[in-house]
Amino acid sequence: MEFIIVIVAVILIFIYNKIIDTKEFIRRINPFFRKFMEKDYEFLLRVRYPNVDLDVNKLFQARIRDGVIVAAIAIFFLFILGFVNYMYILFALVLGFVVFKLKYLNLKSFYKARLHYMDSMLPYYLKSLEILVEHYTVPVAISKSIETAPEIFQSGLRELVAKIDSGDSSIQPYVDFANAYPVRDSMRMMRLLYRLGLGSNEDKHEQIMMFSRTVSQLQNKARELKYKDRLEAMEKRTLMMLFVTGGGVLLVLFISMSLMMNV
Repeated sequence: MEFIIVIVAVILIFIYNKIIDTKEFIRRINPFFRKFMEKDYEFLLRVRYPNVDLDVNKLFQARIRDGVIVAAIAIFFLFILGFVNYMYILFALVLGFVVFKLKYLNLKSFYKARLHYMDSMLPYYLKSLEILVEHYTVPVAISKSIETAPEIFQSGLRELVAKIDSGDSSIQPYVDFANAYPVRDSMRMMRLLYRLGLGSNEDKHEQIMMFSRTVSQLQNKARELKYKDRLEAMEKRTLMMLFVTGGGVLLVLFISMSLMMNV
């Protein structure tokens, strides 16, 4: 035991004095760990930090480093405390893996929350746009709606208007907006807006009525989703209480079994 502690201490001293280059070590093992990079990791980073020039490889290497360090520290303390068996070592490795995954899970959670927020706000924005469309052309109505639109849509709406003002009269600016905000029915509503902009004055009233009915349906869905979210939140709190209680009991049993095995 004392020999292992001395070896670990020497390694830490070498790292502190930069005799062992941890960055070079991480760089060498990076090709192996890149197999663990999630397929949507770069996409989620771009969504989370849209206006930042990111080094994806550097951020991924930082995740590897954090996971390895946490696992190494956990194993080191297990040796110091004398808890040396495969169950505790496995726990330390799992802890390192959890730390490695944590930043990705945070990005995933942010993306889901963003989609959910857009999904809930889109019907209300479209309802306000419906009023403007009755008095203006679709491009002008969209332009006038930007300042009062939910903040999350404003940059996309400005890009949409800029493309239309530059002379693009195709459906592509509307499709690009729907792709930038890929929530339920966004593509269908953008297509309806485009067709509404193409319609003659004689057909405009009928098209607005169709647009209005569709928006009302979306609002009803949004209200149902809000109610469902409240129920799910209550269920999650209940499950969390059960999980914490059950986890505490399992932890006590795990420690008791480990102590019995060491006796």
